[in-house]
Amino acid sequence: MRSSRTLAALQVGWETLRVNPLRTILSTLGIVMGVASLVAVLAIGDGVERFVRDQIEETTDLQSIAVVPRLFDEVDGVQLRRSGGYPVFTLADGDGLAAALGDAATVVPQTQGQARLGVPGLPKPKMAMVFASAPAALGGRPLAAGRLFTETELRDSARVAVVGAGVAALLAGADTAAAGSAAARALGREVTLEGTPFRVVGVFAARATAEPVARVAVPFTRAGEAMAPPVAPRAPALMVRARRAEQVAAVKRDVERWAAARHGGRWREQVRVDAYSPQRLRQAEQGILVFKLAMGSFAAISLLVGGIGIMNVLLASVLERTREIGIRKAAGARHRDILLQFLSESVAIAGAGAVLGAALGLAGAFGVTALMRHFSAARIHAAFTWPSLLLAAGVSVLVGLAFGTYPALRAARLSPIDAIRHE
Repeated sequence: MRSSRTLAALQVGWETLRVNPLRTILSTLGIVMGVASLVAVLAIGDGVERFVRDQIEETTDLQSIAVVPRLFDEVDGVQLRRSGGYPVFTLADGDGLAAALGDAATVVPQTQGQARLGVPGLPKPKMAMVFASAPAALGGRPLAAGRLFTETELRDSARVAVVGAGVAALLAGADTAAAGSAAARALGREVTLEGTPFRVVGVFAARATAEPVARVAVPFTRAGEAMAPPVAPRAPALMVRARRAEQVAAVKRDVERWAAARHGGRWREQVRVDAYSPQRLRQAEQGILVFKLAMGSFAAISLLVGGIGIMNVLLASVLERTREIGIRKAAGARHRDILLQFLSESVAIAGAGAVLGAALGLAGAFGVTALMRHFSAARIHAAFTWPSLLLAAGVSVLVGLAFGTYPALRAARLSPIDAIRHE
């Protein structure tokens, strides 16, 4: 019995919307614009945030944490070389730390030093800066030809190298200015580092400014034979990069726990765990948070305006349909039936507005970001995500319920006799 009465109230609400299309359209319009604004703001905001994060990752080290062995002790303000030795990180240490951090960060072992670079045809070796690491550490710099060495080559200790544009020019017998065209000819050739041969598999693109020193990247597992013995102690470091800027503090704590488990309670005497720039990181996190709050406030204002539109139209509907309400109550409709009727109208308006608004908002977001790319050359794209659409739909229904409650209560509280006598 109760379910049939509820269904009847819902049917009356839907029928009222159908026979009054102009009023329904006017009611829906506010929600359409509000939801469209919310969806557009979320899509554009997510796209801009993704662009900013990409820029932070590509141009800064704010998400980086260095795990560096302590090579010196400080005594009376003077650094003295440690007599007790220092930790020497290996590929296995990097794997262990990566397993401890999981998906929150990537771990790359690396070290660098100098070496005598031998090129076939040159009578004398040249000095080169050698960077020994994993492929993940080299992905940020574009290639002119070839490829990076692979993870398999890293673990197999393959004698492969990725060289700079200057080295490619020497291999091709050209000058440095023609290194770009010489990059392909350098592939497959051999160079020697400290007398050990390495096969060239890739060539880095030339920088905007000339590189005064030859640069070579080799697998981390070949660091020992690719570099000259150092004058000062040289020890490999583990470079940790958090997935997101907001995760740096938590990742740093996890790294410190790993260091404590590996080196014991006095681990701080063995290694340093340093974030790149805590102050700049906090500024970046604050900027992202302020941006999200600003975008959310704009969308909230739009939805508030749409909700007020629903309330005003439903209040006018209550005033216009006072006699109808009185007749329904005199015929046996209960307080909850009238309340449910007007709430169903409100939710129906909000639901229809959510569908139309979502489509309009997405179209607007893609159009706006296309204009942003055209005028700024920035790689900004609207971010289409189902959670954002579901959020917009859920918020629109809540707005319908919230702003439809007062008109529904006002209608439900009308006295049948007074309502029937209303002109």
